[in-house]
Amino acid sequence: MVKGIISGVRKNSLAEVAGIQAGERLVSVNGAHVKDIIELSYCLTDEELELELEGNYVHTRKVHISKAADEDIGLEFDSAVFDRVRLCANKCKFCFVDQMIPGMRQGLYVRDDDYRLSFLYGNFVTLTNMAEADYERIISTHMTPLYVSVHCTDPSRRCELMGNKFAGDILAKLERLIAAGIEVHTQIVCCPDWNDGEILAKSFQDLYELHPGVLTMAVVPVGMTKHREGLAALRPFSASEAAALIDQVTRWQRKCRRETGTSFIHLGDEFYLLAGRELPKASWYDEFPQLENGIGLTRVFVDEWAAALKKLRRAQPKERAIIPVGEGGYRVLKPLMDKLNAQFGSQHEFLPIKNNFFGGYVNVTGLLTGGDLLKALPEGQRIILPSVVLNSDNLFLDDMSFEDFKKQYQGRVELAKDAGELLHLLLGM
Repeated sequence: MVKGIISGVRKNSLAEVAGIQAGERLVSVNGAHVKDIIELSYCLTDEELELELEGNYVHTRKVHISKAADEDIGLEFDSAVFDRVRLCANKCKFCFVDQMIPGMRQGLYVRDDDYRLSFLYGNFVTLTNMAEADYERIISTHMTPLYVSVHCTDPSRRCELMGNKFAGDILAKLERLIAAGIEVHTQIVCCPDWNDGEILAKSFQDLYELHPGVLTMAVVPVGMTKHREGLAALRPFSASEAAALIDQVTRWQRKCRRETGTSFIHLGDEFYLLAGRELPKASWYDEFPQLENGIGLTRVFVDEWAAALKKLRRAQPKERAIIPVGEGGYRVLKPLMDKLNAQFGSQHEFLPIKNNFFGGYVNVTGLLTGGDLLKALPEGQRIILPSVVLNSDNLFLDDMSFEDFKKQYQGRVELAKDAGELLHLLLGM
């Protein structure tokens, strides 16, 4: 039987008043067994609730709660999905999970492909493991938008690229969802010689024809680590190939903006950094709908930095600080700090850190590990870490905790979540 594990009960909530405790398991609500927090949200709209709970006692117990229709009862769960998370059945040639070093925390090896997590959190799904009941539920409950990994629309190439002979009907699946009013954000993990060139051009045309049902199309470069033993032969983009792709996509963006007022297709920041090209203006990102996918993160940081400096009334440069960043973004960030230091007489520094943990061609800040940082950072300094190197549990990707990092580093360690907070720490704004 499916049960939701209660991880927290908010203080002074209806659930706390009713005596519900963290660690108990939710068996049913008004007799209904729910599979996830989506179903639960519908059940909790009733004003009279009977919650059946299971815990470290012989029998289940029932708790009655009276509430307003829109009142939150204050329960938190260890997972949004009470039954098992739907896993990926594909064998994609570019899968990043296959390139993870063994022996890390279990969550890093989970290949989730669950449409519920797509709707709730923007996780990308492939639609290759969907049953008829799943489509009916998405449509009947209007789960929109969804985030779909297309990778390419050419049927045979998609099957080959994803290692799944049933993966070729992606357009039919998208058309069905769109016809029912479900909007979709799409992505393509672009691999040279596999789904670039004419294949990418076909994917763009096919997906653009489904606009505005397909809201956006993101193209991100394949991520390659040093752990690729026994995996498919792939290669990264060269600087010249990245530049050519930027030119190609810019032409498509101009066409889309003329016809729809939006760019529709967006490139991952890494392409611009690799090619040494200027980033598009913020307006070309259409309010950054795929920011979590690395589309426009660098532009947001640069613009936030400029806006925060513009509002500055007075500043007193603080103790010199070193801010470790990935090698990919260093070229863009260094001029910002050079200008700041010249203006305020400070000596702060962005420091590019080589990613030895993943190796290969991984050079983004968010994938830096605690171990690599400790090895590369000079001792006895004031360090400000970008918060993107930590997850919600304050862990680096190599499982080192932020607290352990601070204990091991011989110097001061601070965190900055964005450009404005970083400038505050640097200048005492």
